Amino acid sequence: MKAIVEDLKTGAILCCKVPDPELRPGGILVRTAFSAISAGTERAKVEAGEKSLMGKALSRPDLVKQVIDFAKTNGIKAAYDKVSSRLNTLAPMGYSCSGTVVGVGQGVTEFQVGQRVACAGAGYANHSELNWVPENLAVRVPDNVALDAASLTTIGAIAMQGLRQAQLNFGECVVVIGAGLVGVLTILLARAAGCRVIAIDLDSSRVERALTFGAQLALLGSDVRLASAVQEFSRYGPDAAIITAATRSADPLELAAKILRDRGRIVVVGDVGMGVSRTNMYHKELTVTMSRSYGPGRYDPDYEEGGQDYPIGYVRWTERRNMEAFLDLVASGAVDLAALLALRYQAPEAEQAYAGLRSGSAYTAILQYSAEPIQEIPASSLETRVPSSELRVGCVGAGSFASGHIFPNLKNVHGITLQSVATASGITAESARKNFGFCKTATPSELLRDPQVDLAFITSHHQSHADYVCAALKHGKSVFVEKPLAINREQLELVRQAYRQSGQTSAPFLMVGFNRRFAPATVRIREFLSGRREPMMVHIRINAGFLSPEHWTQRPSEGGRIVGEFCHFLDWSRYLVGSSICTVSAVALPDGSRYRRDNVAVMLTFADGSIANLLYLSNGDRTVPKEYYEVFCEGSVARLHDFRVLELSRGGKVEKANFRKDKGHRAEVLETLNALRSGKGSPIPFEELIEVSEATFAVIDAVDSGASIDLAANSDNASPSLVTA
Repeated sequence: MKAIVEDLKTGAILCCKVPDPELRPGGILVRTAFSAISAGTERAKVEAGEKSLMGKALSRPDLVKQVIDFAKTNGIKAAYDKVSSRLNTLAPMGYSCSGTVVGVGQGVTEFQVGQRVACAGAGYANHSELNWVPENLAVRVPDNVALDAASLTTIGAIAMQGLRQAQLNFGECVVVIGAGLVGVLTILLARAAGCRVIAIDLDSSRVERALTFGAQLALLGSDVRLASAVQEFSRYGPDAAIITAATRSADPLELAAKILRDRGRIVVVGDVGMGVSRTNMYHKELTVTMSRSYGPGRYDPDYEEGGQDYPIGYVRWTERRNMEAFLDLVASGAVDLAALLALRYQAPEAEQAYAGLRSGSAYTAILQYSAEPIQEIPASSLETRVPSSELRVGCVGAGSFASGHIFPNLKNVHGITLQSVATASGITAESARKNFGFCKTATPSELLRDPQVDLAFITSHHQSHADYVCAALKHGKSVFVEKPLAINREQLELVRQAYRQSGQTSAPFLMVGFNRRFAPATVRIREFLSGRREPMMVHIRINAGFLSPEHWTQRPSEGGRIVGEFCHFLDWSRYLVGSSICTVSAVALPDGSRYRRDNVAVMLTFADGSIANLLYLSNGDRTVPKEYYEVFCEGSVARLHDFRVLELSRGGKVEKANFRKDKGHRAEVLETLNALRSGKGSPIPFEELIEVSEATFAVIDAVDSGASIDLAANSDNASPSLVTA
């Protein structure tokens, strides 16, 4: 398919051919008919992208601080690589479109193939021929509403939410400050709601046009008679001001405070400065309210991506219900969008469309997409294997981890061909192809059945790992999957079955990305303690840092942080001890509203008598290094400080070694490639991968039950049992 993307390094708008998005559970595939370009939001994004690196930094001091903090912990080079990787990316554009449903994902009951829909959301309702959209970010379009008009639904919902936040009643007077696209939609909605409307803007042409959209009074912001004209029209002063302007200045708020009546209401919709002076606000006892985009549900991943709706008795107007209400007004004729639909381009002309918006006074441009069906790659074209002396690698997933740790370590390795790369959305796959030299892009399903791929790297979101592993094994691939192997026991059992039933003549090759066991410091510790005759005492403290409960890794559907990251340290302990884990005990601090079971103390016992104590903490301070390891055995002590400094103590002497914070990412990739090319098995035996996965799930069981979990009692297919007296 074709998609409109921005080159984040230069700000250039490109029309690229990218793989189709994948049909996933909880959402729908939509063939786009029209998408709307916002002259304000999207133009500002492009202008920010066109700035120099210094200009980008000056415009986003918050991101600069994040980079500095990252550099303090991980080093300047790592920070530079991270920023470079981010800038060398193609980003999807758009957030409001309309089209026809062509695929319905598992668990979706609201939609059917062939229905006309309007879609919302950056990263979902893209300027692309085909989009995958979560169920709660799509609504059906009434029969008498044209799809070109429906493409403005998301932006209309933004205006509607601002109006709701103003709590206006029939007959009240509202002043709209900023007569851009959201501003004129606010004017249309306010008039439909029976309000008297004043429009204010700094652009004289927009002031004049505001009258054609229904404003009863339109004024230039610099007009010296502005305050008296507003007072005369409103009689008592406007009841509310809705600010839809975009400026770093706080002038729009100052103006609103000056002209509103006593106890008036200010609603901030646009990106404006908030440094308003106290005098007018205090003496008039004004209320300032923020309007959060389309409405309740925005930025809540459980709502937007998890499909969890809010009960209508408690939340009447969600972002989805605002979208439906906007379309209802368009269907009834109360809101006429014809004047906003005149400027339109074919999708491949998007660069001209953006340029036209920057040079002209248009509010929006509508992109129109070909009505021709999007052709899928026939399965027959993937059936012929071309002999190759090189190991051909395909990668599913191209996020920050893959771009920072996997792709650079695969690139330029002798005897390796980067055959293809695939992502669920398609657009990030094209970025990876361009930046790392993959031969082609594909959808995940195409890549996993492609006979030209020998080894599949899977670095997608955690909940998809097991399914992709099973598909890859089914098609005879060797597999490297980033941790975790599975997010629950049901998925793990599917992997077990796929491994046994792969149909390969020898044992399938399956490797999990437990990189820390391959770190040079880890290897040195194991050498230091080789030949031991006594059990070990292992202590690991992980200052993981606070992560918002809304972060994707915290979602139950992704397994949470214990499954997604803590598994690393279970594997490190298992590798160092070199003996099977017998029991798992764990307790956790109460979560409250801030944490999601990511302050945990865990104790492991091993078959050789060793014990490991692991603390995983999110309630610490970032100035403390993330990881600290101690191992005690036979009068010897190994201490590892965040993979930077290793201290080995024995016989009253201390050997100290410094490292460049190497956590083993490159070594694990190279060992995987070498093992595969030499015909050896996976660097980590399959049974050990299963054991570590079971131990990870046992941590959750132990926290829930308050009892130790006996892994030794686990048969090949049964779940671990509680330790009983």
